Amino acid sequence: MIPFLDLHKINERFEDAFKTEFSKFLDSGYYILGTNVSAFESAFAAYCGVKHCVGVGNGLDALRLLLEGYKILGKLKDGDEVLVASNTFIATILAVKQVQLVPVLIESDATTFNFDISALENRITAKTKVIMPVHLYGQIAPMEAINKIASKAGILVIEDAAQAHGAVYKSTKKAGNLGDGAGFSFYPSKNLGALGDGGAITTNNDELAAVVKKLRNYGTSSKYENEYIGINSRLDEIQASFLNLKLPTLDQDNAKRREIAKRYLSEIKNDKIQLPTYDGSDNHVFHLFVVRVATKTHFVTYLTENNIGALLHYPTAPHQQKALPEFAKLRFPISEKLHQEVVSIPMSPVLTDDEVTSVIKTLNEY
Repeated sequence: MIPFLDLHKINERFEDAFKTEFSKFLDSGYYILGTNVSAFESAFAAYCGVKHCVGVGNGLDALRLLLEGYKILGKLKDGDEVLVASNTFIATILAVKQVQLVPVLIESDATTFNFDISALENRITAKTKVIMPVHLYGQIAPMEAINKIASKAGILVIEDAAQAHGAVYKSTKKAGNLGDGAGFSFYPSKNLGALGDGGAITTNNDELAAVVKKLRNYGTSSKYENEYIGINSRLDEIQASFLNLKLPTLDQDNAKRREIAKRYLSEIKNDKIQLPTYDGSDNHVFHLFVVRVATKTHFVTYLTENNIGALLHYPTAPHQQKALPEFAKLRFPISEKLHQEVVSIPMSPVLTDDEVTSVIKTLNEY
């Protein structure tokens, strides 16, 4: 069986170092917001090319706290609209709703699966205060066009970079340094994954960084002094130590993912399977390799019977989720079609050449 993602194999490369770090952590007697978190925040900020990184509990909270921070700074208020992709994981939309802002869904581009730029531009109104692009599957959204639209309208750009650790836009800036702020997830399956939950905010805004540092820790400005109505969302000290160990190998792992993707793109030849668009640059880190198949259910069954792992990202569009009844009457034909057809095939930096060959052969024989 070739698993969709073998997390044990990915992490066993670091097993001895993890054990050493855990012993240090245990012996330290300091378990919350200690030196490991500070060290990772500095390292990840430097990696992304930004001034600030603030470690938080997960990717959802990263986006939520960014928006809440801008409310405190007077840039946003209840009821303001945030433009988000109709083709995304629901957390993007939950973050907006949880801070009393209004998500406005935008149709997808059929080629990139990201924002349809013309649809985005046409949806700007006086109520629009944020554009929240998602670097879906590891591919950076069309940020030059998005930032141009945002600058013209005088609105914020907040990246959902939960799937794009290390992606580089036009050979210049990394994901996390392409807007006013960005939210990352370090969920175990991410390109930079912890061994539990974790997330981070990146920004070049000094005021925003100061506010979200307080918000993540009950709104505390100093011990038992609470400046804001905050939450408890702190990057765990032990997870930060693990992330510190894995960060130096991220670029190498991303390069391996791109190498596998290039093999898939050049060697999978089957008219029944539509491959993703990729320009060959570092703007894509292939968190997922997603193909489109009209006969999705049959295709997944076929892969399972042939010992190839697969997952669906995502089977149900956000506007069709029971949790979001206010969107139930909306229609996004392209996004809906994508959700009906997309299948993620094995992609990880520890796939062997033989395993990749087997995946390709199996897909070509479908």
